[in-house]
Amino acid sequence: MDLSVSYLGLKIKNPIVVGSSGLTASIENLKKMENSGAGAVVLKSIFEEEIFYEYKSILEKEKEEDTPNYEYLDYYDYKIKQDNVKKYLELIKNAKNALNIPVIASCNCVSSWEWCFFAKKIEEAGADAIELNMFILPSDFTKTCDGIEKTYLKHIEAIRKAVNIPVAVKLSYYFADLAAFVKRISETGVDGVVLFNRFFHPDFDIENFQIIPSNVLSRSSDLAISLRWMSILSGRLSSDLIASTGVHDGASVIKEILAGADAVQVVSTLYKNGIESIEDMLEEVKTWMEKHGFNKIDDFKGKMSQVNSPNPAEYERVQFMRYFEDKKYNLG
Repeated sequence: MDLSVSYLGLKIKNPIVVGSSGLTASIENLKKMENSGAGAVVLKSIFEEEIFYEYKSILEKEKEEDTPNYEYLDYYDYKIKQDNVKKYLELIKNAKNALNIPVIASCNCVSSWEWCFFAKKIEEAGADAIELNMFILPSDFTKTCDGIEKTYLKHIEAIRKAVNIPVAVKLSYYFADLAAFVKRISETGVDGVVLFNRFFHPDFDIENFQIIPSNVLSRSSDLAISLRWMSILSGRLSSDLIASTGVHDGASVIKEILAGADAVQVVSTLYKNGIESIEDMLEEVKTWMEKHGFNKIDDFKGKMSQVNSPNPAEYERVQFMRYFEDKKYNLG
């Protein structure tokens, strides 16, 4: 039975890719992932924002001093950035030396001039590909959808010109014209689009009046969002489509591939069930394929996508109709 797939132009042994997270920040964990059967790994993202806040904390301390050493602040800015980038590049190099599966780097930038800097460094370190962890929260009342989308496209096109390794873009679903925008991204020549990113969700601590994180890990029910859009977009883009968020078991992997995914990313299920659960997911996929007479992934990939559906309107239904008439769905 052949589980191999193409991922960003890279041949990988199966469609399960470990997504970027704290788990992929250590060589020990990365080795466990490979031994458990992962097809590829995406290293923990390097965040320009984290570098900025580290520098900001030093700046605040300097302001508290009676005689702040402002002449050293430029040095601190340079040194913090240099140290963080150096650590990340070492992670890439060490991972490449330790693993036989593809190592994909990930970066998230805020400043437009930093994207290409990070991308070039990542390529020089030997990463097999790069995933752009991109998101601009549409919360600025002065910015239009068109303006935000142009910012994405500008960064993507610049990075595509700056590096020669495969490039993937990890997106959110916060777009008014999501299908059309993903298509435009695909037309830039990127090798893959990851659907969808998972973000920090705020909650309120009502006793201490603080903002705290909520739902850090995904749930299996989160699969529905990427499953719908995977089904709609499959067969209509020139780049690979990778599913992310809500993939917690082998059945989830199968569903996303039926929808048209070239591969899937897993993270939360590894936090909940351990890295070794990759083996169980792969075994579940194999058992299902054998039951249905499929010998390779391509035998069923996209079988239930919208373009292959006898009733494509089902994928665009947004309102419940007869389903909640049943008593077992009583929400009262």
